[in-house]
Amino acid sequence: PDPLEIQRQREARRRALFRKRAKEQMQPRTPEPVEGREHVHVQTELYLEEIRDRIVEVDVECQTDAFLDRPPTPLFIPAKTGRDVDTQIEEGELFDFDIEVKPMLEVLIGKTIEQSLLEVMEEEELANLRAHQHAYGELRNAELAEVQRLEEQERRYSEEKERRKRQRMEMLQKQKETTEKIAARAFAQRYLADLIPSVFNNLRESGYFYDPIERDIETEFLPWLMTQVEEALEKKVLGRTVLDSLICTVVGKRLDAFSQEQLSDQTEIRAEELVTTDTAPEPTGLTEDTNQPAEQKEVTEQPVVEEQIVPRISLQSEESDQAEMEDFLSE
Repeated sequence: PDPLEIQRQREARRRALFRKRAKEQMQPRTPEPVEGREHVHVQTELYLEEIRDRIVEVDVECQTDAFLDRPPTPLFIPAKTGRDVDTQIEEGELFDFDIEVKPMLEVLIGKTIEQSLLEVMEEEELANLRAHQHAYGELRNAELAEVQRLEEQERRYSEEKERRKRQRMEMLQKQKETTEKIAARAFAQRYLADLIPSVFNNLRESGYFYDPIERDIETEFLPWLMTQVEEALEKKVLGRTVLDSLICTVVGKRLDAFSQEQLSDQTEIRAEELVTTDTAPEPTGLTEDTNQPAEQKEVTEQPVVEEQIVPRISLQSEESDQAEMEDFLSE
């Protein structure tokens, strides 16, 4: 490519970049955000595009076949065609450097001077913009300070107003409470003037006011006395039941002993009768008559024996019962 064309393209890009920067600096910029807030970039273009901090990347892999060993490809040498022709050109015949370089130098020098002037103008314009921004910032800071002062003053006024309102409401509330308390106290005094005697009378009639000695006797002494009486009665009943059981057992034992003694006595009497009959034989004719009186004698003698035995057994049983009762009472 021609070096002049390359230089022109560079100058054109440089001018476009300078115009873009100057346009951006000349455009009014958004002021700095207040404390506690921040600016957010908003798209205002006609066609919206998705803004991402990081481009989406996807990894894709592909497995290829291994290369086969083959000899290197030989260098391609095209076949020669046509005829060889040459021309001899002497120095200074086609190009004179001093003449040809003059317009190029003029262009370069002019462009350099123009670029330097543009840069100087740009620096002056940037200095003016910075001074304007500094003045605008100072004015804005002064306005913000004034606004904050006014807001603080308004806040103090509103707080003072609310405090005065609360004080007034509290004062009215206290006055209302005091009036209500005074009215309630007067009403209570009038209402309770006749209530206290009637309440005391009702409580006395209901039994809330009582004699402590009488209440102690009713709650402590009488229950204790009843329990003691019940225990004494239970002991007496228990003694009677035990005495009845002892008497029953003793009477049973005495009846058994009496029956055994009676049987033994009967056997002895029969043995004596048999002995007497064997020693004194009588005629056969009188045997029946003698047997009948003997039987009658046995019948008549049996109550006599029983009358003799029964008093003795009764005396023994009474003595044993009296001894057992003395032992039981002593226990």
